[in-house]
Amino acid sequence: MASSPFLNEVRTSIRVRGMSMRTEKTYIYWIRNFIRYNKCRHPGEMGATEVVQFLEYLASERNVAVNTQRIALNALAYLYNQFLKQPLGDLEFKYASKPQRLPEVLMAPEVASILKEMTGRDKLIFSLLYGSGLRITECLRLRVKDIDFTGGSITVRDGKGAKDRVTVFSPALHESTKGAIADALALQELDNTKGVGPSIPDVLAKKYPSAYRQPAWMFLFPSSNICKHPITGMLCRHHLHDSVPRKALKKAVSAAKLSNKRISCHTFRHSFATELLRNGRDIRTVQELLGHTDVSTTQIYTHVLGQHFAGLTSPLDAIAS
Repeated sequence: MASSPFLNEVRTSIRVRGMSMRTEKTYIYWIRNFIRYNKCRHPGEMGATEVVQFLEYLASERNVAVNTQRIALNALAYLYNQFLKQPLGDLEFKYASKPQRLPEVLMAPEVASILKEMTGRDKLIFSLLYGSGLRITECLRLRVKDIDFTGGSITVRDGKGAKDRVTVFSPALHESTKGAIADALALQELDNTKGVGPSIPDVLAKKYPSAYRQPAWMFLFPSSNICKHPITGMLCRHHLHDSVPRKALKKAVSAAKLSNKRISCHTFRHSFATELLRNGRDIRTVQELLGHTDVSTTQIYTHVLGQHFAGLTSPLDAIAS
């Protein structure tokens, strides 16, 4: 199914539109599942009815979260509205009712205890996640040109939802980041002698064929190996795979004796947002720094803070002895 001519055509259309590899993989995954659910019928023979049935199946039988259901809907909306040119129209279906779980967050001393167990590149990565509110993929995809030391900011390009945003860059990380950049550029210079460089988006690579030689395009956290570009097939150096920092985090969490908590890379982004709100930053500012389209997504952190948010206290405190 993965190599079927139909899915290959869908994959090509996604690439022509310049969507990210992550989006491509996600869309193909859900389209494949939709086809299998309908016993391998061609999507062109189906439509809104089958889409609604599939989405309701995900909610009632698979018990997926609302966001997962929405991702599946986005994939199928692309399939019908953009690729097949068979608009689905307004769909009425039952959204998943699986309750949203409050995110796990870390207090500042807990973050410090984890970072204390890390060194070098790993420590810098998780310091950026916590200090700038980055997703792990956003952090690993940072290039030299995205770091603004003078303005104290980081530009996140093509983040979730294909959006760019600017977030804060702690002065405490300037020196370690400069060191990482120096190491990355030394590696790029060595790669360039072999006609190799950092992976560049296909469209830009065609427009600027020598971009891989420019320091601005080098990844801040390059992979240790050279590989073939998944689209062009050209040899290049991609950014570090996210499995590397995940392993480093697991080891540090154990050493810091915090294994009783569910701590992932994303926990540091949650903790960034929570600390900003705890320190009195307005929710709209936090929304922009996180890159949330809807402020309601950001508001979940007010529930995490509970009574501590905005200095809120119980009325009983005023009369309790």
